[in-house]
Amino acid sequence: MIKPAFTHVRHWVFDLDNTLYPPSARLFDQIEVKMTRYVMDVLGVDAAEADHLRGHYWREHGTTLAGLMTHHDIDPDPYLDAVHDISLDHLEEDAALADHISALPGKRIVYTNGSAPYAERVLKARGLSGLFDGIYGVEHARYRPKPERAAFEHVFEQAGITPESAAMFEDDPRNLAAPHAMGMRTIHVAPTAADGDHIHHHTDDLTDFLSRLR
Repeated sequence: MIKPAFTHVRHWVFDLDNTLYPPSARLFDQIEVKMTRYVMDVLGVDAAEADHLRGHYWREHGTTLAGLMTHHDIDPDPYLDAVHDISLDHLEEDAALADHISALPGKRIVYTNGSAPYAERVLKARGLSGLFDGIYGVEHARYRPKPERAAFEHVFEQAGITPESAAMFEDDPRNLAAPHAMGMRTIHVAPTAADGDHIHHHTDDLTDFLSRLR
């Protein structure tokens, strides 16, 4: 049983992309195309170089945006608007997931490396609007990305999250290292489990996992 491991949890933190909707929706395929196009336009490079930089900065800095800000001093807000201007037609409402989230005791927030307006659009498309006490994007972390611990600390301070009584749901295993070090319960949400002592639980079905906490 997993429920006893969560009896102390009163703060629930959810990542957005590939966590609150299934990876099969493939929204990030659209976002990556937009990212590559933006890098091409801003840096004046071809598609191959732009795609290389997109992936390189993501691996080295946590997000492509962080790499672009560090190495090219770009303005983050136009970038965030451009790369999140995507279709959400593949998303479906999930009444069961909404029911289980609403049943969680205490405070519930969304924290994403994307932007808060984009998160609000996704939540609406999934039928999850109004279930969270706060929606925090990378702009609320001073544009610093997960997995940086300082980014988590800044958002949690704004949200009033106490890590020792909190749980973090996240699809990228590297983004669970800082929450684990801060004393949070960590849940990796992905089709395939990842190794690491910083991951307490894994699930490939968030709705089912939450149902076992009730």
